Amino acid sequence: MSAATESPTPRQRLVRCLAPQRHWLRGALLLALSGAVLLVAQSWLLAALFSYWLLAWQGLAPAEAPAAWWLPALAACLALRPLLHAGREALSRRASRDARAALRRTLLERLGELGPARRRYGSDGALGAKVLEQVDALDGYIARYRVQSRLAVLVPLLLGGMVALHSPLAAGLMLLTAPLVPLFMVLVGRAAAGASRRQLETLARLGGHFLDLARGMGTLQRLGATAQAGRRIAAASEAYRGRTMGVLRLAFLSSAVLEFFSALAIALVALYLGLGLLGILPWAKGEVPVIYQSALFILLLAPEFYAPLRQLGADYHARAEAEGAMDELAPLLDATPWRPEARRTPALGVSPPRLDCRELALFGDGDGGRCRLAPLTLSLAPGERLLVQGESGSGKSSLLEALLGFSPYAGSLRVDGVELAELDRQAWHRRLGYLGQQPPVLRGSVADNLRLAAPAAGDAELVAVLERVELWPLLAKRQGLATVLGERGRGLSGGQLQRLALAQLLLSEAPLWLFDEPTAHLDPDAARRLHGLIERLSRGRSVLLVSHEADGLDWVDRRLALAAPAAACDPSAAAPDTAAAAPAVATHRQETPACQS
Repeated sequence: MSAATESPTPRQRLVRCLAPQRHWLRGALLLALSGAVLLVAQSWLLAALFSYWLLAWQGLAPAEAPAAWWLPALAACLALRPLLHAGREALSRRASRDARAALRRTLLERLGELGPARRRYGSDGALGAKVLEQVDALDGYIARYRVQSRLAVLVPLLLGGMVALHSPLAAGLMLLTAPLVPLFMVLVGRAAAGASRRQLETLARLGGHFLDLARGMGTLQRLGATAQAGRRIAAASEAYRGRTMGVLRLAFLSSAVLEFFSALAIALVALYLGLGLLGILPWAKGEVPVIYQSALFILLLAPEFYAPLRQLGADYHARAEAEGAMDELAPLLDATPWRPEARRTPALGVSPPRLDCRELALFGDGDGGRCRLAPLTLSLAPGERLLVQGESGSGKSSLLEALLGFSPYAGSLRVDGVELAELDRQAWHRRLGYLGQQPPVLRGSVADNLRLAAPAAGDAELVAVLERVELWPLLAKRQGLATVLGERGRGLSGGQLQRLALAQLLLSEAPLWLFDEPTAHLDPDAARRLHGLIERLSRGRSVLLVSHEADGLDWVDRRLALAAPAAACDPSAAAPDTAAAAPAVATHRQETPACQS
């Protein structure tokens, strides 16, 4: 792989994500440096005042009397430094909030563009953990570490230069001992980085496992396996807690090591200054190399000289956590969803479209070109209802992905004579309705969910649609349209949720309906009733229904059985009774965003 096509490292991704926020971070850095300058002025004023008071107490004539502005200047320094620190924190938090919001938007857009193909990057639970937890893992890096990594260089140089004006030897001691802090920070931080990365991976798996169990709670209850599932969740949570404590132990160890070496370095400088003031230095007995005022000034600056390094060491795990999170997000950020060329916009008519597939084939992306759908020739007339069946892996869901416009394909797939790859995807989606195994129900009222499909629909129209799907009598006994549904439609059964999804399809007025195993999680009686309801509601529309079962589907106009494709399939081997295949449709890529590459 050439350097131009190599995937960026997690650190490069972080830098690119922060590029739009650099003005906030630069402002935070400027405020922090201004605070360091005020610290120098504050330390000089304190040292001068204490030196004057000490000499006056001993009855000695001070070399310089305090000026009238010293105390107001000291008060100003004491008041401004906290304000500058608060300003720095506010700007850093703003940069973190904006950067994480932008990254989260990029991920959500990517998931939307991938459509059903998102399952290749993990379960919905794992993807949810990535979008929420792992994006938030960048907060410490952006809000603290990014600016602190600059301050750890600039502030010691500034303070070391000020100290060198009073004692080159003290400045040399401080600069010689300073590298000990980042050295041990790296040694301990590497272990913390690995532990943090493993912890993020475990969290994603745990989230996916929990969501899978929550989705299948009805099945678990029927099988009497809820107690067993609860024990598995408890064991996984306890294991996660133990690993979390291990990461915290490494973080505390890192902080303790940094504090120890910082205290040791400060004590070394204090010992030199103290022996110098007593005149008992081995190489300068009877001499005072650093006067009291300068010694006090250096001692006031010494802790602040090491403070940025200590803080950087404490925040080092934030960088490790952020890089680990970016490493986990990399596959999703590197995904290049296929987009149609969008050279034409389909007419938004109410009449069902005609679909024509000629030697249509789909191939895997990143799995050696595995054939996902063997070359298929098919025509769906306007208003025709087709049942597609086949064993797992025969390409049923892949066919729906192609019809939805989410997968590149070889061969030809035409809508009313126009190649699907030339249609605007959003306009095409307004002409079709899709219902999968899990209905698209959000937390909120029934009316809110229905208006996702038709925002301008009135209450009377919503009630009429609910009556058509035979759901209104149940809701009328509750709170009607104001009936509140919980997460993933909690409050309604599986069959009732599918009826609500059918109501959404009716409101969208789409002339083409696509179904992907809509009765997969229903009992036989509920599945038969739902199939009968689909038959009544879909009259006059084109329907392509994918299902393993045929019970209750005798009303379909035609049935198609898909065979499992070979490991590698050739579009030229498609059905012989069709016209010559159209050229393979090119895969369209997008420019990658800043956080990607």
